[in-house]
Amino acid sequence: MLRKQLHASLLYVVTFLRWVATGIMIGALCGLVGAVFALAVEGVTHLREHHGFLLYLLPLGGLLIAWLYRLMGLPLSLGTDEIITTVRTQGHVPVLMAPAIFLSTVLTHLLGGSAGREGAALQLGGSLGAYVGDLTHPKSDSRRIFELCGMAALFSALFGTPLTAAVFVIEIIEVGRINYRAFLPCVVSAVTAALMARLVGVPEEPWYLASGLQAVDAVSALQACGMGIVCALAAILFCSVMHISGKTFRHVVKNDYLRIALGGVLVVLMSLTLGTHDYNGGGMQVIFAALGGQADPWAFLLKLLFTAVTLSAGFKGGEIVPSFFIGATLGCTVAPLLGMAPALGAALGLVGVFCGVTNAPLAATLLSIELFGAEYLPLFGLCAAVSFMLSGHFSLYHAQLFAEPKLGHEE
Repeated sequence: MLRKQLHASLLYVVTFLRWVATGIMIGALCGLVGAVFALAVEGVTHLREHHGFLLYLLPLGGLLIAWLYRLMGLPLSLGTDEIITTVRTQGHVPVLMAPAIFLSTVLTHLLGGSAGREGAALQLGGSLGAYVGDLTHPKSDSRRIFELCGMAALFSALFGTPLTAAVFVIEIIEVGRINYRAFLPCVVSAVTAALMARLVGVPEEPWYLASGLQAVDAVSALQACGMGIVCALAAILFCSVMHISGKTFRHVVKNDYLRIALGGVLVVLMSLTLGTHDYNGGGMQVIFAALGGQADPWAFLLKLLFTAVTLSAGFKGGEIVPSFFIGATLGCTVAPLLGMAPALGAALGLVGVFCGVTNAPLAATLLSIELFGAEYLPLFGLCAAVSFMLSGHFSLYHAQLFAEPKLGHEE
């Protein structure tokens, strides 16, 4: 009996060391790649802001992206859904997906497409994690953990939120079922990647929420629940528009080259019509302004339109930062109607819409702590919980499954 216990204890130690080493290895690689990716996106964004003519090249950039995917033998529609599917089915991720999404996302940001970068990070990290897994020949039931580690590491490198990154990638695969085996290696890889990114020189985003905006009491709790309802409705609208626009674009314009060029033309025309570049790229400056209490009342709808056209046409990036934009600007606008400070409403909106479109309440709550501190944690938790429940089974990701229905099996 004692011998069996010693043997079992030794297995735990060996497995622990194996996963820590794996997490560090993937975290270091993805942290380095993520740092280069973040600096590249930041660099091209700065370049675009100082050279307005680059926006007019967006249709040509779209053609280049379509050609790049064709050259690499990848479908232009390849995205985060495929990564989620391969994690769940333990399938193989094409290694060429990494350079394809890297180059195409940087090009999208350079020329003013309305997209984020964290969605691209999930694809890039999943591809790199799968590559490391294939090189080291893991057991068949461990390949998915390598992919999750890569996804968490890239997300963390870009955003500097390792706990959120680790929980997020575990939580989104199957809503209601969490693979706790992956928690240790994902946390290690995410922390390692965040440290590597800072070491390389990726600047921290200036997230800030003033203290003393509002007391946490029964009134503010009800206001946070009200904001959660608003976020759930926004999440449903965001997911519906993204899915419908994607199907419509592909049905009406079947040729990849023509579709992405047409999308580029539409984004250019919309930008010229509005006379602003606020909706090109990720729009981080608008998010920070909303967190400071300033937002255009219609900004969330315009960002939704720009993002739907950009990504549905075939440009690359992600939906996460656009969800932050939509949530922050909507929350800032709605907050005064609920009797809440606009800045706090923007922060709640950011977290609530992120939760609603990803169905990741734990990650959303952790995100609020890592971005804004724990002062308003009860309000963020309530907002995320309400948004998660009322957004139903809508999701940004077609491949996301609900292992546990939100209404339960008996309803």
